Amino acid sequence: MNKDTPASARTRGRPRGNPPTRESIVSAAHALFLERGYRGTTLRAVAGAAGVDPALIAYHFGSKKGLFADVMQFQCANALAVDDVLGGDRATLPGRLVDAVTGLWEDADFLRLTAQGEEAAAVIREYLEHELLARLVEFLGGRDATARATAVVTVLGGLIYTRYLNPLPTPAALTPAETRRVLTPVLRAALSPPRVPTADAAGRRGAGRP
Repeated sequence: MNKDTPASARTRGRPRGNPPTRESIVSAAHALFLERGYRGTTLRAVAGAAGVDPALIAYHFGSKKGLFADVMQFQCANALAVDDVLGGDRATLPGRLVDAVTGLWEDADFLRLTAQGEEAAAVIREYLEHELLARLVEFLGGRDATARATAVVTVLGGLIYTRYLNPLPTPAALTPAETRRVLTPVLRAALSPPRVPTADAAGRRGAGRP
């Protein structure tokens, strides 16, 4: 290697050896986004906090928007861990879904991140659509799985909007436990497969026709 080559030039591009992990960069960015907000945080500042070259951040995340998306996705995944939510007893799944959403949105740091504007809203939409909805469809199975999963995500999206993003007095006044009690029957109905009419029921309906 040419010893006259500047260190900054040698460290750019694809990382070699044992570079700092994505997680360390996300951790540093998380702290700065909370402290300075989205607009006030620069990639150079994140690189300095993580002890890496800014080019390494560009390599892993593409842009500040991409890095912020990873920060939000990381926090969503930690609080609303889909594997954990779907992995328990099916009978208590509605309550776990509500608890996961309220647990995420009651977190003070997450609320501060969601105040970062359209960037935060885009990540939340993507998480609900591509993580929660897609995983629910796979979990439920069957021809009506997409419709049932869509109903569930619509209910949870309404909870997020009316309790946190644009609070209405009544939903916002409920405790998380009260929210679970109110929404569990709705989610249970959405998750349940549609009832197929029996032959006797179909016959009775037919017999009543002229």
